Amino acid sequence: MSSDDSDFYGDDDVMIELKARVKEFDVHGWWDEFAAMDTPLKLQARKKAVVDVSHLHNPYAGMKYAWQLTETVEDFLARMPPATTDQTPDSPWIWVCNPYIKRKRKQEAANQMIRGGEDEAPEEKGADLGSVVEGGMARLHFASEFINFCRNSGNQPAIITRECRKAGTDAAKDILDLAKAHRVRCGKWMLFCTVLQVNEVWEIVAKATANNELGIAAKVAPRSTTDKRTDRLICVYTADFSDTKDVRRVAEKLKQLGLIQSNRRPLYYKPDVYTYLGIAHGNPWEIRASIYDTTSMLKKA
Repeated sequence: MSSDDSDFYGDDDVMIELKARVKEFDVHGWWDEFAAMDTPLKLQARKKAVVDVSHLHNPYAGMKYAWQLTETVEDFLARMPPATTDQTPDSPWIWVCNPYIKRKRKQEAANQMIRGGEDEAPEEKGADLGSVVEGGMARLHFASEFINFCRNSGNQPAIITRECRKAGTDAAKDILDLAKAHRVRCGKWMLFCTVLQVNEVWEIVAKATANNELGIAAKVAPRSTTDKRTDRLICVYTADFSDTKDVRRVAEKLKQLGLIQSNRRPLYYKPDVYTYLGIAHGNPWEIRASIYDTTSMLKKA
């Protein structure tokens, strides 16, 4: 609201003119015109040539097993259906990026030098993965030494169990703090589905990711000639595991898309730093392999 003691909004004549312009503004007409505008994804959906995609980004540009900005998402899904696309040593995953969020190109990312970490989320600018891995491994080594000392201390079993678990919990907190400080902040919701469902579920995730509705990227496991498990894994990546508001937003969107159902097992969220350090289920530090689950997170929402 304007103040009688200020001409910040202009004199009386200017204010009269502005109010008249607001009154005459055709809101519905503006929305109709905006809806008719051609955005890159609309152009791709209609299979027209994209005139300018310079403001879009693809860290997987040129990769056969990833969506390219030069193709529609529908063409990509037809080209690489996960149910029948064979996994190769060079391409253990099928990828789709969020083209509205800029990340490092996969070939330039430091995680390409870490065995087992080559296929995690595209890195953000300024990430210092080397320091995180070095510091994280040192912290885990310290936790291992403390746990071994406790187990050989002769204390009561209940005390040993409590102190060992606390050592793992403290190490996990320090590792997450270290990762956040060095911008290694990606994490993923992990969704499992059957082979019969994987094409349908992947289509939903891929389209939502490309349309800036989920996180920064997503990947799905193609068909393996050696792994006979019937479940397929789909990972939906977010930019920052410590940004619980955004992590929850993605979980809520997955639920809206019908990918989380209350009568089925929850989804779990794992930070990439745990993958880089080899922290998985059954690890010797008794660190939980995930830091969130949809049951508790959506209940809080």
